[in-house]
Formats: sequence, structure tokens, C-alpha cells
Amino acid sequence: MNDHGLSLFHLEKKDFNIKLKKGVDPESLRELMSLLPAAAPAPLPQAAPAAPTAPAAPAVAPPAAGGEAASVQEGEAITSPMVGTYYGRPSPDSDPFVSIGSKVSEGQTLCIIEAMKVMNEIKAEHGGTIVEAGIEDGAPVQYGDELFRIK
Repeated sequence: MNDHGLSLFHLEKKDFNIKLKKGVDPESLRELMSLLPAAAPAPLPQAAPAAPTAPAAPAVAPPAAGGEAASVQEGEAITSPMVGTYYGRPSPDSDPFVSIGSKVSEGQTLCIIEAMKVMNEIKAEHGGTIVEAGIEDGAPVQYGDELFRIK
């Protein structure tokens, strides 16, 4: 494929089908991820977190009266390192890993992103307080999607 500059080779005959792709094809990965929810746990309704934490709701400021959106966002963005399905709790009957107002330390698990039936823990790169969380359990995420803001 390298010698001929190919990124895709597809051969289909009567009883034979082979498709070779070089590199990651985001469209095919999205198509594959759309097939996974049947085998993945069902999305959970957002429940109120345990006593010491604040309610889990997006902390996005509404647009200003003049139609302008708030241009300053608080804290540092924590983004998805991969394409997959977001889960904010370790199991359907567990409390969320974190919610708005949660104090986190470096290395603490913030969420799980399932990619091709592999559960990948997303950990805090540094300590701080979660000031924004806007992804619902079971929602698909893309590389670079903002998961949280930490201050």
C-alpha cells in the first residue's frame, strides 16, 4: 500500500470480501461505534450524587442579554483522548466518579471511555476542582471533545 500510495483497498467477489485500510478512518470508526451500543450498558439517567458533592449539571453560562456568548470559560479543559462512549460511573448502580464541585487529585479517575469494548479510564493530569461537566452517560464522544473543566 505504501509503494502505490494507497490508503484503501477493497476486493469483493461472489463469496469473498476483503477491505484493507491504512491509518484510522474516523468515518468507519464512527460507523463501528454506532454498532456497539447494543452490547454496551444502557445509558443511565443522571441521579443526584452522594451528599458531599454538588448536583451534576452542566455549568455552561447562558448567552448574555445582547446575544453574545460568555467568552471567558473558567478552568482548564479536559478533553477526550479518543473516540468512544462516555461513562461517568464505574457501573450502572454506582455513584459518579466526579461531579461539579468535586475536588480531584492527580491520577484520580474522572470517567471511562469505552472504545471497541475496552474500558479506558480517563485520569486527572493534576489536582483541582471540577467546575464544568457536560457529557451524559452513554453519549458518544470524539477525539478532542471537552469532558470537564478543572480549576
